[in-house]
Amino acid sequence: MIDLAGKTAVVFGLANKRSIAWGIAQKLHEAGATLAICYQNERMKLEAHTLIDELPGASGFQCDISSDAEIESLFAALKQKYTRLDILVHAVAFAPAADMHSEFINTTRDGFRIALDVSVYSLIAVSRAALPLMTHGGSIMTLSYYAAEKVVPNYNVMAVAKAGLESTVRYLAWNLGPQNIRVNAISAGPIKTLAARGVGDLSVMMKSHADRAPLHRNVDQLEVGGAALFLASDLSTAITGETLYVDCGYNIMGF
Repeated sequence: MIDLAGKTAVVFGLANKRSIAWGIAQKLHEAGATLAICYQNERMKLEAHTLIDELPGASGFQCDISSDAEIESLFAALKQKYTRLDILVHAVAFAPAADMHSEFINTTRDGFRIALDVSVYSLIAVSRAALPLMTHGGSIMTLSYYAAEKVVPNYNVMAVAKAGLESTVRYLAWNLGPQNIRVNAISAGPIKTLAARGVGDLSVMMKSHADRAPLHRNVDQLEVGGAALFLASDLSTAITGETLYVDCGYNIMGF
């Protein structure tokens, strides 16, 4: 059994009980980690805290990670409360609905900027803010998807963002390795999260995934949480810069 007692984790991206961030938080909590769980804004606060209250010892924090000022304020609060961090989970992605639902050729300049800022640059921003608190090394992880490397109809500008995210993981891994900080991505199969509902024909995508994956089913949040638990633990101390697929094997298939 993995034991994270004495470790502190900050988890970004809690929206509701279907969030992958929630599956990861549950697994880290079961292993004994102390959790700081972040949600985006006041609108999400009530539902987020209802979930956070289910995990004794976990604390909730509001932070829009597209805002440098909010990131700075959050990490000042984390430093005061916890002194140090060991684990950072970045489970945040966003692109404007108009750019997700139109043809890729019609991606707007502003939509492209927003998708890359919120979904990719934010990982750099929170990693930089966490660095002074990761005094004993640590594990940073983010969430990607297979569309980063193959065309998935309707994923559009978010696919470009995920490709950028995976490259960012590799560069951060190289940059932070001397501080004994590992950086990895989990490429999860499609899950009906709040963010995923912005993808056109999600139900078709999920049926196709279940039909073609070797395990002939879809993945759930807790299975992604299990992979995150592994990456957070000492079982993965020699793994960095990688993309770990948690998709029931879908990515190995040619057709």
